[in-house]
Amino acid sequence: MTNVKIDKTIDARGSACPGPLMELIKTIKSVEVGTVIELLSSEKGTTVDAPAWIKKVGHEFIGIKDGDGYWSIIVKKIK
Repeated sequence: MTNVKIDKTIDARGSACPGPLMELIKTIKSVEVGTVIELLSSEKGTTVDAPAWIKKVGHEFIGIKDGDGYWSIIVKKIK
């Protein structure tokens, strides 16, 4: 995951659930196929909700990195 080029970052740190997921959904609808998105969230629930949604709708879940008090969730729009 260290070699992944991020095309767009969503900084949803400090936003309560389901805010970060809603920001991801809004963003993924507005970008082109192939775009790699990084979602930054300080909400622990996002680490479960976002990957589940990403897989459910058929995008590529690349992974989660643990930051200093937040998580970085990486997804690639594939359809």
